[in-house]
Amino acid sequence: MEEGEDRDAGARAPEGAELAGPQAPEVLGDRPGERYGAPGYSRRTRDGLLPAYAALDLGTNNCRLLVARPLHHGFKVVDAFSRIIRLGEGVTTSGKLSPEAMERTLEALKICAAKMRRHRVQRAGLIATEACRLAENAPEFLARVRGETGLDIKIVSRETEARLAVTGCASLIDPSCDLALVFDIGGGSSELIWLDLRRRRHAENTLTDRVGVQDCIIAWTSLPVGVVALAERFGGELVDVAVFEEMVEYVQGMLAPFEAEHRLRERIKDTCTHLLGTSGTVTTVAGVHLGLPRYDRKQVDGCWLDVTQARAVTAQLLACSYPERVAQPCIGIERAEFVLAGCAILEAMLRTWVCERLRVADRGLREGILATLMAEDGVHRRGRPRFLSR
Repeated sequence: MEEGEDRDAGARAPEGAELAGPQAPEVLGDRPGERYGAPGYSRRTRDGLLPAYAALDLGTNNCRLLVARPLHHGFKVVDAFSRIIRLGEGVTTSGKLSPEAMERTLEALKICAAKMRRHRVQRAGLIATEACRLAENAPEFLARVRGETGLDIKIVSRETEARLAVTGCASLIDPSCDLALVFDIGGGSSELIWLDLRRRRHAENTLTDRVGVQDCIIAWTSLPVGVVALAERFGGELVDVAVFEEMVEYVQGMLAPFEAEHRLRERIKDTCTHLLGTSGTVTTVAGVHLGLPRYDRKQVDGCWLDVTQARAVTAQLLACSYPERVAQPCIGIERAEFVLAGCAILEAMLRTWVCERLRVADRGLREGILATLMAEDGVHRRGRPRFLSR
């Protein structure tokens, strides 16, 4: 397994021969429906495989890649990569990506480019988020990335990021509920999307239906704070109850104008509502709650937590020293500095909107990109990949 592989990638066996030779992928644009290149790939490769798609999410803290091929109602992941690169380290104060962060990121992106060439990816969505939105030297860095790796990464808007997050975890939304809050606690920003599920026309699990969940959005916001930014502001290693409360109040202050505008607290009264979190924070909380000896995506993705259980994990981690958090098998040294900042963002949401159930998604932007690309290409017909129906 490649160093830096997704922590759940052990369950994903690469499929197909390793093929050499670069082939420029098509790229998902910033606005819904915008494309860099023509969609509609509908033929098998020369090796008899279905065309490969790729999704790359270059975030403030992580660089993540998925490579997948169409399958039945969705897709099969055939390769994956994830590495903590801390691209946005210090960007909130300096306004620039640091040379060290850019070098770490470039090395990770070279691995991603090699994986895409190996699978002869025909179409891809390659996006950068908050760190690159903030950094004044991001365009120069991405131009360098394009020159050295061939990856044409696009900086996307916060709205696009929110919509892709919804699409990526749409299959985990409880169709029996009236409302749902989907949230993605990132490194540099946090996206919150409220859905009115009564607007949903279909509850099927096709790629088109997953993209169509965006029609249920009634309110969304992007907070300019994530786990890296919050930890840099308040500290990440030495966090006691007082510091934690300061973080929660800080985020609550950011949520207050959004709540005042949309009055969601009143709208969720007497309705069936649940939370759906897609981020390293909620997957870590779930892993700690389950007492896993090592992170296991199969047990975490899609699991339900009571809010009291999530808060119990936060209390447990607050009682731990930094070395004790590092020793947690679902946290480790790379997440120990940021996990309580993420818990503070989660707690601010729980205090703003009273809700009893939280579903955990180990999926998000990358899956949203893949679903969007394949839906645009119309790869499924009556539940089967179009490539298989010929």
